Amino acid sequence: MAWKTSGLMQMCRFLLLVILFLPHEMTSSVLTVNGKTENYILDTELGFEESLKCAVQNHTREEELLWYRGEGRVDLKSGNKINSSSVCVTSISENDNGITFTCKLQKNQSVSISVVLNVTFPPLLSGNDLQTAEEGNDVKLVCNVKSNPQAQMTWYKDGSILNLEKDHHQIQQTSEYLQLSITKVKKSDNGTYSCTAITFTERKTKDFHLIVKAVHKG
Repeated sequence: MAWKTSGLMQMCRFLLLVILFLPHEMTSSVLTVNGKTENYILDTELGFEESLKCAVQNHTREEELLWYRGEGRVDLKSGNKINSSSVCVTSISENDNGITFTCKLQKNQSVSISVVLNVTFPPLLSGNDLQTAEEGNDVKLVCNVKSNPQAQMTWYKDGSILNLEKDHHQIQQTSEYLQLSITKVKKSDNGTYSCTAITFTERKTKDFHLIVKAVHKG
């Protein structure tokens, strides 16, 4: 009987050691969002509504969850915090593009999972659409653009693709604007310049009117 008791105690010690030295990943809680276990990008469109559900896996007790939108914490109702928590993004706009939503464990915020919104939207163009300049002055026409995916940009003048003249026209483009610089404007530069943005689904145009005046002689 003593042998059996001793053997049982040794077995218990062995099992305890096995549990203590199990890999951390096998015993710790894991977060999922919409069933995914890793950070991911969520493709969506203007006006859509998206629901993000965060859940705790492998938990041995009730776990409180936190949601963040960018750096700001989302205010959750009391019944939407324990073991499972959802946030809803309504009336999605271009301003939601690139926003990160992150779910975290309250007790250990290093345990987290993030979702980045990838909002597809057509080009939005803006800028000062009327400029007046005297002959010989330099002019810059700046066409601001927001688009996802990034648009292919082109300048037109009076309905035709702008013929760039060396040392007279210069174009600079970033993901946020298309700029046309005209050095020492002349009367022939007078006209309507059109900034055109094209994606695989949309084509948008904005007109810029340039009025070149003769040099005023006092």
